[in-house]
Amino acid sequence: MTILDGKATALKLQSDIKIKVEEHLDSGGKRPHLCAVLVGEDGASQAYVGNKIRACERVGFTSSLVKLSAEISESVLIEKIESINKDSDIDGVIVQLPLPSHINESNITKTINPNKDVDGFHPYNVGKMNLGWDTYLPATPFGIIKLLEAYDIDTAGKHCVVLGRSNIVGRPMSILMARKASPGNCTVTLCHSRTKDIESYTKQADIVIVALGKPEWLKAHMIKDGAIIIDVGISRVDDSTAKRGYRLKGDVHFEGVSSKASYITPVPGGVGPMTVTALLLNTLEAAKQKEAVAL
Repeated sequence: MTILDGKATALKLQSDIKIKVEEHLDSGGKRPHLCAVLVGEDGASQAYVGNKIRACERVGFTSSLVKLSAEISESVLIEKIESINKDSDIDGVIVQLPLPSHINESNITKTINPNKDVDGFHPYNVGKMNLGWDTYLPATPFGIIKLLEAYDIDTAGKHCVVLGRSNIVGRPMSILMARKASPGNCTVTLCHSRTKDIESYTKQADIVIVALGKPEWLKAHMIKDGAIIIDVGISRVDDSTAKRGYRLKGDVHFEGVSSKASYITPVPGGVGPMTVTALLLNTLEAAKQKEAVAL
């Protein structure tokens, strides 16, 4: 069994990004600038944004954080994003999800300039991904692709089962694993809350990608020997013995499943760092594309 070390892989890729940033600057380019918009005081969201800002510092990006009240109206938030769209110094913008319940996330996503949509959520970029065109891929699926690539895992002809159909992970992941590319070329089954007898699918799978948000849901008896397991989930589970009073758990029962898997991602330290790195890759590309258009 091989652990797919997302943290080590991310740091290596970030070192490569830093070199590319320096080369970009040496050739007269502008330092890439990522802007994060944070609405409210959600602790997990603040931690995620903090990770992204620190990653920007490591690779030599400029980063900025726009912090807004949880009571902000949808119209005012849209106005703020439109002003960021017009800021020529900003190459990429992310709006940290989830947003307060009174704000329609779809309206906010559609407001972001597709050329600055480094999260890859805008309908324009999703459409290009569906067609197999070059575009900004959603950060978590893109990070998983880069992780599979780093470990030189052959996915062609494999049966990949994706658990979860969210627009952020499940749906785009199923598209990318089926695309005519490497990694890709899988036969893909997308399972969700209405799928009957999910276990009958996971037992057949060569690759299982789990994005359910249910701690330790996937058990050892649900997979076949040698399966490749990608755990996207991360939940805080109360634990009085832990220093912080909780532990982070994935959607996979790691101890049991790892005894049967050929490859597996840990939680934490697996998909999470790769998501941040994918965001950096998209931002660097956005900066280069903008300057290419300006020439």
